[in-house]
Amino acid sequence: MSPPDVPSIDRPAVPMATATAFTAIPLPLSGEDQARADLYALLSRLLLAAPDGPLLDALAAADPVCAEGGDLALEQAWEQLTLASGVMDPDAVLDEFDTLFISIGTPPVNPYGSRYLSGFMNDTPLAELRADLARLGIQRAPGVGESEDHLGSLCETMRVLAAGAPGIARQPVARQQQFFETHVAPWYARCVADIASAEGANYYRLVARLAGAFLDIEAEAFAVGAAVPD
Repeated sequence: MSPPDVPSIDRPAVPMATATAFTAIPLPLSGEDQARADLYALLSRLLLAAPDGPLLDALAAADPVCAEGGDLALEQAWEQLTLASGVMDPDAVLDEFDTLFISIGTPPVNPYGSRYLSGFMNDTPLAELRADLARLGIQRAPGVGESEDHLGSLCETMRVLAAGAPGIARQPVARQQQFFETHVAPWYARCVADIASAEGANYYRLVARLAGAFLDIEAEAFAVGAAVPD
């Protein structure tokens, strides 16, 4: 896979490093890992808030993905999202986001790991996630409404682990893998399937497809030890 040229974005406040538990010399960041981090950042941005006009424009103008090894899922998902971004009205996407994730009562989709793993919000999986984040020196930024087990927040955490952030060093692949396999892999596929099939999902059906295709690649790479070495 040749990673997409992800446009620069302004991310909303999500869990970020406030202190590092590791003092090793910072690891060099390869182009492939930067691309991974950028795509995690984009998914975080799209899952935590509806894209505004400038982001839709940037996505519409983004370069295509060139698939390698015969796996076209990410290439196709990226193409569909960028094409849709060129014709979507920002207000329509905002209305869709609100309908799917913030509707009065119980929204059609609650993209929280604790709900998928235990059936309840704010349950044991969230407590275990917070304990792991504390060991990594990461905590939720003040004023952030979404909990740390929101899929968008977890994508931002993976970005931090892959690329580092102020106050925390980039983490080795083994540590990234451990976090992903514990807190993302067990439930992301069900979550993105729910987003894609939710009534009213139009643009976010394509966001879900991109998230699923990318996270599938991450899961496979970690499973076979094919992640880019540090």
